[in-house]
Amino acid sequence: MDKTYQELTITLNNNFVEFIADFVANIAGNGVELGKGKIIVRSESDLTFVKDALISLSGTLGNSIGMDYKLETKENIDWIKIYQNSIQPIEAGKFYIYPSWYEPKMDFINIKIDPALAFGSGHHATTFSCLEAIGSHVNASHYVIDVGCGSGILGLACKKLGANVELCDTDPLSVESCKENFELNNEHYDKLWEGSIDKAKNTYNVVIANIIADVLRFIAKDLKNICKEDGILILSGILDKKENLVIESFKDMTLQKRVIKDEWITLIYKK
Repeated sequence: MDKTYQELTITLNNNFVEFIADFVANIAGNGVELGKGKIIVRSESDLTFVKDALISLSGTLGNSIGMDYKLETKENIDWIKIYQNSIQPIEAGKFYIYPSWYEPKMDFINIKIDPALAFGSGHHATTFSCLEAIGSHVNASHYVIDVGCGSGILGLACKKLGANVELCDTDPLSVESCKENFELNNEHYDKLWEGSIDKAKNTYNVVIANIIADVLRFIAKDLKNICKEDGILILSGILDKKENLVIESFKDMTLQKRVIKDEWITLIYKK
């Protein structure tokens, strides 16, 4: 990678951005970014030819498209390295959550997660609190379901403890991320599907739902129905100002523990 790159910023009427961007992409290849009234071209090669071609095009069109140009040489930053350095491992109860460019840690249950689009790398308050709850309430004899599994981190934590684990999420990106993270950890889920709790066929010792308060309220009946007698519900993703909505929906259960971290609430119920 070169130490520097060139950045050409073209400022123009927003109505012509896509037209000019197509022209630029044909001669410059990749590295074209579109903004409102702006096109940015980046390359490790000299971009003077792009500027000259646009000036020529403008003349051919009778200067009907007014464009301003700014060509700069900038330091070439290793964005991947910066991203990796920004993601730190985290200890959450019994678990050590770490990206693949770190090493596992002694005396912890290690879970390897490479943060991506799907929610859940252990850093968010709700995921952290759920991991702590899982460490206290899940064992190898349990059947567990993670509703709204995201990255699969909570299901992975349960599987690392030896539990039978099923997972679901309505977001196909989350389902794929979950699959990838189980493979990354050399673990196997017992069942995973795209969809919600209504497709669950079993009852479970532990039901985990780290979603949002409005969804928890909407699926409250289903969550309670699939929970075995004396089973545990771990509910999270609840903003403090929405807590009462969830409490009202689960008032027929026994609240065993309330955890607050930042402005987020985790509620642990027993059926």
